[in-house]
Amino acid sequence: MTDTPIIMREQQYQRILTVLGKLRHDSMSRVVFLVDKNGQQIAVQGEINNLDTTSLASLAAGNVAATGGMAQLIGEKEFPTLSHEGERESIHICIIGRTLLVVVFDDRSSLGLIKLRVKQASRELAQLFAEVEEESKKPREEDDVFAGITDEDIDSLFN
Repeated sequence: MTDTPIIMREQQYQRILTVLGKLRHDSMSRVVFLVDKNGQQIAVQGEINNLDTTSLASLAAGNVAATGGMAQLIGEKEFPTLSHEGERESIHICIIGRTLLVVVFDDRSSLGLIKLRVKQASRELAQLFAEVEEESKKPREEDDVFAGITDEDIDSLFN
């Protein structure tokens, strides 16, 4: 996992929301999250009215980190997918590079359908994030505007 920050444009964010919305619809899931491995929510689609999304994002990242430790103990790099089945609600987590795709679903769907649809959406999201990371590496015009400002220039503004 790289620690290099990425810069996402509004158009790219909207494309992510579209992919998540399609996944939610096609998998008949309740809610779909995209979370970074640090537990920060990137995007969400679905029924979040009584759901603590911040806690769920953080706990999903912690869960992946913990099972990643178990994977290393047995000689695996990581477990690319995790599933937790409950009586009424279930969660499926898929690792996509430096992000986690978290799907919460109930008895309207099945784990098999979720896995199929997540696999399709994962390819789209991986491609989209590759584009985002590539664009993040390119210098932007806005960066050039501030390139010539020195510490003395900043100090003179406040004195």
